[in-house]
Amino acid sequence: MREYPNTMTPDEARTFREAVFDIVAQIPRGRVTTYGIIAAWAGWPSHARMVGRTLRYTPGAEQLPCHRVVNMAGRTAPGWSAQRTLLEREGVTFKSNGHVDMSRHLWVINMF
Repeated sequence: MREYPNTMTPDEARTFREAVFDIVAQIPRGRVTTYGIIAAWAGWPSHARMVGRTLRYTPGAEQLPCHRVVNMAGRTAPGWSAQRTLLEREGVTFKSNGHVDMSRHLWVINMF
């Protein structure tokens, strides 16, 4: 089993950022995926929070459909009230608890 260190080298961080951007760009309209799934696809399964930081603080991320990324329970990003509106415009439905209906809208790319 591969060890995943807590810190990345600058080259690893650059590769991670590029992978995150590439994956987020592929999420189809009306679908969502999670920070954890993106981290795993990018090769760093224990770095879900780093996906969120990458999308929030990296210039250029605002050009991506970042609103299609939610947490594993289907919760939207805290402090970003427009995220739900953007998802609803694409046909994403929410359960009564305010979470995305993950059984209907979760996007999982086949990497194999």
